[in-house]
Amino acid sequence: MIFDPMYFVWIAPAVLLAMWAQWRVKSAFTAAAGEPAPLSGAAAARHILDSAGATDVAIEPVPGHLTDHYDPQAKVLRLSQEVYGSRSLAAVGIAAHEAGHALQDAQSYSLMGIRNAAVGVANFGSGLGLFVFMIGLAMALKPVAWLGIALFAGTVFFQLVNLPVEIDASNRAKAQLVSLGIVPAVEMPAVNAVLNAAAWTYVAGTLQSILTVLYYASYLTGSSDDR
Repeated sequence: MIFDPMYFVWIAPAVLLAMWAQWRVKSAFTAAAGEPAPLSGAAAARHILDSAGATDVAIEPVPGHLTDHYDPQAKVLRLSQEVYGSRSLAAVGIAAHEAGHALQDAQSYSLMGIRNAAVGVANFGSGLGLFVFMIGLAMALKPVAWLGIALFAGTVFFQLVNLPVEIDASNRAKAQLVSLGIVPAVEMPAVNAVLNAAAWTYVAGTLQSILTVLYYASYLTGSSDDR
């Protein structure tokens, strides 16, 4: 079952979508990185946070390519070097997106709270679910196999909550960039291209987790029918 080629057939749509989304992110980022902005990514994020009253959120650089993220536990917005110090539309767009997450946290956005709570469940389920599923198959214990599927389904729940959280953060970013005068409205298409392409990567991740659970369920019911 581990090497069942049908698994790759099941998740092929998600894989193809992810490949296309990654290509879109790379091409959109490269294009927007060549367009100048009045502020660096860090300065744009600071302006957005301070304007919303989130002055307690720190901003710091981190190594890596597009490793940008907001840490709700530490109240720190971490930006990759190419975003932190760069004065480009790509940099301010990504920095504003992460600042959008900080604003969600500061304003007690309900879905973000649910997402943060679901992270542990998703990590636990994704790592243990397949293991439990395989034990259930090996021992011919259907309830155990279904338990494995249920554990892995925690990943699906996380992805389904995470998707609207990411889209909301991008919408906040777009609105703040224009309203605060960081990016003129006429130059927003380049920023939109980067953030919209990034959103498709989350769609692909959500689709893959759903298709994986459906594959496991189909495999289990198919095996049961064979017996």
